[in-house]
Amino acid sequence: MNQLALVIIQMDPNHHMGDGWLTVGWIFWVLVILLLFTLIWFLFKKGKDPESSPSESQKTAKEILDERYARGEIDDEEYQRRKKELREK
Repeated sequence: MNQLALVIIQMDPNHHMGDGWLTVGWIFWVLVILLLFTLIWFLFKKGKDPESSPSESQKTAKEILDERYARGEIDDEEYQRRKKELREK
């Protein structure tokens, strides 16, 4: 009878004494949560990093002027005139 009780206890899915998997499960979920927080932190940090890719508001007027000229939005005469105005400021 004692052996039957021991087998039933070992087969019980709620019996976690000494199997170690409960601890491994907790460690796994703690690591997953830490990984998610770290990922979110890096994403927000990158958005505030001044050395990350510059947005339109962070570009200098000269850089914007160069880009517009390169795209063909302004002709050579307009480019030279605006470049001269920027140097004078």
